[in-house]
Amino acid sequence: MLTRHTFRITGTAIVAGALLAMFSAARLGAQQSAAPTIPDSKTVVSYFISEGSARSGFHPTDRELARWAFEAWQRSAEGGLRFESTIESQALIRLHWAEPIDGQYGETQPLMVGGRLGAALFVRPDMESLGPDIASRASRDPLLRDSIVYLTCLHELGHALGLTHTRDVRDIMYFFGYGGDIVDYFGRYRSQLRSRSDIATTSGLSAVDVSRLRALYNLRDRRPGRVSWRERAIGGERFLAPVIDQSNPSLITVVADWPLTVAK
Repeated sequence: MLTRHTFRITGTAIVAGALLAMFSAARLGAQQSAAPTIPDSKTVVSYFISEGSARSGFHPTDRELARWAFEAWQRSAEGGLRFESTIESQALIRLHWAEPIDGQYGETQPLMVGGRLGAALFVRPDMESLGPDIASRASRDPLLRDSIVYLTCLHELGHALGLTHTRDVRDIMYFFGYGGDIVDYFGRYRSQLRSRSDIATTSGLSAVDVSRLRALYNLRDRRPGRVSWRERAIGGERFLAPVIDQSNPSLITVVADWPLTVAK
């Protein structure tokens, strides 16, 4: 079990993601729903992807991997979210390539942009710091290395959009701290690829990742057997809580941190 390798997100970054989803300067409070308002298809979320340095393990083609991550989340929203590249000073979401920290893949931090909350994403593309097993395999297989960088971008962007960790290893929002075989986690995605260009069309998002995003943004999801989310008051605070479809009980594991109700 390789549990020391983690994606990291600060507690305030969760709030930053939720507020980013609201596309306004409104603040969450005890009297206000945690569910974001519905963005229309004309709403644009600006983003910036930086260049990286050789010390970070950055490859010039990594910017393309990051762009594909933005496009994957946009496709999953089916018109409910639109991303547009801009200059760094104007971007609500800014993705940077950070130097390695032992065992850490990426990090998301809140960011103020013109009075609005955005997010700064830090992705660490150096494979050597991720342990000898990952480093050895990635050095022999460039597609595995690119898979890891792409999936890290995808995960951190999920946080920027307001999504928290899950316990289900099938999800991009899975947290390595819950255990599991990390090499296998990345290997399952890698096995779907024949060439690097396949990453652009192989999202890496699970059905639950997509359902959670659509619920967060109040986008309709009529597919059978999916998780739906409803607002609940717990201990004086308001949360989105899952309602599990009994026809697909395996989904219960992804929301073990939440109070559970069962759809009748």
